[in-house]
Amino acid sequence: MTETRWTSSCFRHRIFSEEDMNAEKFDHQAIEKKWAERWIAEKTFEPDIEHAEKPYYNLMMFPYPSAEGLHVGNVFAFVGSDLHARFMRAQGYDVFEPMGFDAFGIHSENFAISINTHPGRLIPDNIRNFTHQLKRTGNMYDWSHAVETTDPAYYKWTQWIFIQLFKAGLAYQKEAPVTWCPSCNTVLAAEQAEDGACERCGTLVEQRNMRQWFFKITAYAQQLLDNLAGIDWSEKTKSAQRRWIGRSEGAEVDFPLAAYAEKLRVFTTRPDTLWGATYMVLAPEHALVEAITTPDRQQAVQDYILEAGRKTAIEREDATREKTGVFTGAYAINPVNEKQIPIWVSDYVLMTYGTGAIMAVPAHDARDLEFAQKFELPIRVVVEAPEGESLGFVGDGVSVESGFISGLPTSEAKAKIIEWLEEKGQGKRTINFKLRDWLFSRQRYWGEPFPIVWRDGQHEAVAENDLPVLPPELDDYKPTAAGDPPLARAADWVNLPDGATRETNTMPQWAGSCWYYLRYLDSQNDEHFVGKSAENYWMNVDLYVGGTEHAV
Repeated sequence: MTETRWTSSCFRHRIFSEEDMNAEKFDHQAIEKKWAERWIAEKTFEPDIEHAEKPYYNLMMFPYPSAEGLHVGNVFAFVGSDLHARFMRAQGYDVFEPMGFDAFGIHSENFAISINTHPGRLIPDNIRNFTHQLKRTGNMYDWSHAVETTDPAYYKWTQWIFIQLFKAGLAYQKEAPVTWCPSCNTVLAAEQAEDGACERCGTLVEQRNMRQWFFKITAYAQQLLDNLAGIDWSEKTKSAQRRWIGRSEGAEVDFPLAAYAEKLRVFTTRPDTLWGATYMVLAPEHALVEAITTPDRQQAVQDYILEAGRKTAIEREDATREKTGVFTGAYAINPVNEKQIPIWVSDYVLMTYGTGAIMAVPAHDARDLEFAQKFELPIRVVVEAPEGESLGFVGDGVSVESGFISGLPTSEAKAKIIEWLEEKGQGKRTINFKLRDWLFSRQRYWGEPFPIVWRDGQHEAVAENDLPVLPPELDDYKPTAAGDPPLARAADWVNLPDGATRETNTMPQWAGSCWYYLRYLDSQNDEHFVGKSAENYWMNVDLYVGGTEHAV
């Protein structure tokens, strides 16, 4: 076997000298400190952004600067990414490996509250500690391009980006059901609650309707889906994105209500199974629930809605969880056979998909079948499987017991029933996406203020030359149980001399972390959030390292 002997000549840089090696005691801390300081002093890892011959952008998801400092997960990810960067540098590439800090958000604010200090004083100390620790790792970071999301020079551009989206009609406000933690006094994302409790404090969460800002990401649903074909992500990650976007083709169908003038609209991917619909299900948040529930069922329905409000969308979508529900006392009329079918409320139906109401076909949907069997509801087979048992069959087959589409294969049956629905004015062909617009506001203090004012009942963007909009200094910045944003307490800040009032919600933590990869390239630019030459020269990012959970 041939022995390979590695010597210092195999590498472009030696990290210790012969003198270091011959020392009686190998003082690794002194050696690491010496070379880390020398690399920074000599700008070893600062490529020429404008004239790099072989640019290579090596990006890591920047950390939240906690008071505890770096944890092993940070170091594990950062060192692994740095190894790749050094390999590319050894191949002759001009590697750009920046670092910064994602410093706004509820984590910082909650910790500041717990130690009775202000996040504006806490965060700079945390960043200094993180910077010191990161420099000690010896990773090849270009600190001359470091960014902090809490720096006004940075979030001036976060606010500027919001204004562009607002002017384009892509940022808007509406009342929306949100998951609320009554202890943290804030809105939670779905993944921040587990088993009906806040992940931070363990308090049972609840559902509230609140005025919120949204981004109209649904306008780009098809484009997001199509563009997956052009990126070299892993198939696992792309599959997660496809599920998140959730494109489905089908029909919207209107079911008249037996005792009301309104109609109940549902979306279904299988309009050919209309003859098998034996009951309807509304999401607990559906606007018609209160209106159609009969007096004798009101208390049971109200109790169920309260309990459902403690569950997250993730929990409610769990197919293994036992199905629960309550009858409203109301009935709908199936448009294809004019039969009355009962309307139930269940938390396995979500307002965030389709219309928040379904026609339940228990013979051909696993969730509907489980629900029907538990509550002893009718089950009617209307699709014959090519082979084997038809009960529970969810694939394509032949329509049976389905009126004028009986005997047709699924594809033809779908087309014919949609044509009939459109002719009768009782439905239409529809493409639906699971993706919903991005909720983009928080009722907290420690976040970017929205660059929005209210004037005569209408909201408008502040002038761009008035950016950044700085938050007011508040001694009492704690959130309230009522959900009123802390910024609303700063009367002198809220009420402007011209009679306008400022928006008092703040942006979520990821407002600043959506675009930091661009700011790294041109972090000192006062005129633009990134210069065109720097962007054109270095984008797209060559390697981006972070958790796959951030793919959706």
